[in-house]
Formats: sequence, structure tokens, C-alpha cells
Amino acid sequence: MFDAHLAQIAALAAQSRLPTMGQLRLSAEAGLLMSYGPDIAELFRRAATYVDKILHGAKPGDLPVERPTKFELVINLKTSKALGLTIPPTLLFQANEVIR
Repeated sequence: MFDAHLAQIAALAAQSRLPTMGQLRLSAEAGLLMSYGPDIAELFRRAATYVDKILHGAKPGDLPVERPTKFELVINLKTSKALGLTIPPTLLFQANEVIR
């Protein structure tokens, strides 16, 4: 529901000078301050292995349920500067991507 309105949410949050965080990379790319969540590309790759197993005869009910194992932190420095926030260098170092 929120993904379709991320740019509008980011604009309203910036107007109100509110730092915001989302779950997907898309959130930080749309203008939220940062995002932390599962790597969607990795989830799709894992899903492809399940499809392959099913196409080769595995019963879907016999396959284990998996949780995400790879997470990514994306920080939007444009938003940080617009809000007048300084992101600590230690956090920037840990980020998978920094949007400048």
C-alpha cells in the first residue's frame, strides 16, 4: 500500500522535517532517510531454486520454509542533508549503499 506513494510520503516527511525509514531499498531511493530489510534480488534467486526443485519433482509441501539471510542497509545522504542530520561515519561504513 505504501510503496505506490513513497515519493509523496518522502516529500511530506521532508516538509515536516521528519526522519523516515523503510523496509525496502525502494524506500531510500524514493527519498526516505534510510531503509533496512531483506535483499529482494536474493529472495527472487532463492525462489527460483524452489521453482527448479518443484519442476524436477519435489513436492512443495516437503520443501522447508526459509527466512531471508541477506539484509541491506541503504542510506540517503541527500535526505540527511535536507533534514540537517549528520549520519555517523560508523553507520555509513556499515551501509550496503549510500545515495549521494
